[in-house]
Amino acid sequence: MSDYRIITDSNTDLTQEQTERLDLAVIPMSFTIGDDSLLDYPDERDLSSHEFYRRIAAGETSTTNQISIATFTETFEPYLAAGQDVLYLGFSSGLSGTYNNSVIAAKELAAKYPQRRIATADTLAASMGEGLLVYHAAMMKRGGASLEEVRSWMEQNRNRMHHWFTVDDLNHLKRGGRISGASALVGTMLGIKPVMHFDDQGHIILMEKIRGRKQSLDSLISHMEKTCIEPDKQMIFISHSDSPEGCEYVASEIKRRFGVNQIETAPIGPVIGAHTGTGTVALFYLGQDREYEQQQQ
Repeated sequence: MSDYRIITDSNTDLTQEQTERLDLAVIPMSFTIGDDSLLDYPDERDLSSHEFYRRIAAGETSTTNQISIATFTETFEPYLAAGQDVLYLGFSSGLSGTYNNSVIAAKELAAKYPQRRIATADTLAASMGEGLLVYHAAMMKRGGASLEEVRSWMEQNRNRMHHWFTVDDLNHLKRGGRISGASALVGTMLGIKPVMHFDDQGHIILMEKIRGRKQSLDSLISHMEKTCIEPDKQMIFISHSDSPEGCEYVASEIKRRFGVNQIETAPIGPVIGAHTGTGTVALFYLGQDREYEQQQQ
């Protein structure tokens, strides 16, 4: 079996410890905040997530950039030159052109390294939803699965990855064009907390409008109860944007209600956080097909 390397991007929101444990190569995505242009490394060397959210709360704005074809080429080529195949598991094409750039880079490198396998897979996921799919891929590789077996599993199971999340600050959704200014104003006044999910093409969709912070967190858990398959037998990921108390509440309730004992948590990094703002809590697990589940709403 050919040796291969799993490569992903920092939109997984996996921590440095997690990426090292899973033996992953991670491409940092770039972002700006205020006048600073930075990279989103898993070890937060350029800017910690806490400091990022502090600056966002103070009124600074942030933008993000997709990973370029040149960056993909520079990342993939050393592994290919060293005799390794490459499997890139990428950020949802429904949210960014990043994945498409990876495909272009892979095609160009295939001509230069015809003896090597260069594969890409669109996770149709983001944050620790993408991270949890990458986690399963890394565990499969550790168990002896081939590059093609991992890629095939990803494409067959990516729409079973659930992303239930609630956003505390509606102004970030307004800036991202997901809700109108009037909706943000009225929603803020009424304490409305949207609960969102991903469709089967990797786009963010609004599922519910919940009144009250605790109620919105409880909604994440309620959706998990309806759609998760054997929660006590799988790894669950929870991410948050500077809201450790919200993250801990959801984690403790999941443990209590479903007997889950495999939960890992991490901060939402600056790239995803630029679009969600502070106070976001997100829950990720494998469950029913997302398209089927949405038809039941």
